Amino acid sequence: MPITPTPKIWMNGELVDWDQAQVHVLTHTLHYGTGVFEGIRAYETAEGPAIFRLTEHIERLFSSAKILGFEIPYTVDELIQATKDTVASTGLASCYVRPLAYLGYGEMGLNTLPCSTEVAIACWPWGALLGDDAVQKGVRMKISSWTRHDHNTMPPAAKTVGNYVNSSLAKVEALKAGYDEAIMLAPNGLVAECTGENIFVARQGKLLTPPLSAGALEGITQNTVTSLAEDLGFEVRVDNIARSDLYIAEEAFVCGTAAEVSSINSVDERDIPCPGPMTLALSEAYLATVRGENPKYKSWNELAV
Repeated sequence: MPITPTPKIWMNGELVDWDQAQVHVLTHTLHYGTGVFEGIRAYETAEGPAIFRLTEHIERLFSSAKILGFEIPYTVDELIQATKDTVASTGLASCYVRPLAYLGYGEMGLNTLPCSTEVAIACWPWGALLGDDAVQKGVRMKISSWTRHDHNTMPPAAKTVGNYVNSSLAKVEALKAGYDEAIMLAPNGLVAECTGENIFVARQGKLLTPPLSAGALEGITQNTVTSLAEDLGFEVRVDNIARSDLYIAEEAFVCGTAAEVSSINSVDERDIPCPGPMTLALSEAYLATVRGENPKYKSWNELAV
């Protein structure tokens, strides 16, 4: 999806012009993938642009960096304010936000210890990842031939730049085969997640979502949806999901910051009822919440001022 430039990008403590936000070709992360990032959204609310669950996203950025063994040279509060400043500088009512902490220019080789850590925050207009009609229409899924990372190979708990080579391979494979998205299995054959979303499957009236042990990222949107589901009276269980569970699901959906809540209409050519009643209810509740219309979760909407 093409990027529409906005006026400024925050880089290492200051807002710079979009076209001036550049890095050297020998930037360490460009070669070795040892960076961490987040995907966040700001939504238009009655009180102005608000960044959804900003604090949790920035805290996860720091957790990812800790897993990789490097320190971010700012505090959580400093990057929260930097994100708000960047969103405010765009003048947009809503946008997608991408914080990135990466190892910079000046050192080369696999030893990351001498490397400096650089931080950038950019934002731009971006619609729903799988399409604005993905709730009603649903997305066609393919079980990927690519396996999700094992915990002792690449840490799936970290939102790491290099980890997403795995996701990109699976995504492109699915698109070339005529599907919209891929579902990735853990090395033990159980369902992990999609290329950039967590997955929920309805079986016997209950919603199931894979555990972190299966290689799923601890999704902030996943957590949001779980809270909303419980408010709506739906039973949610974190449990293992087999490939066959997908084929006979009563309904299924994916969720993530970029994808929001999107229905699944089929997996490997097995049709799934779409859109399902729980999916529709959760999509409606999610959109109301991110737009500041759910008083119970008002604290999740952090104004960009």
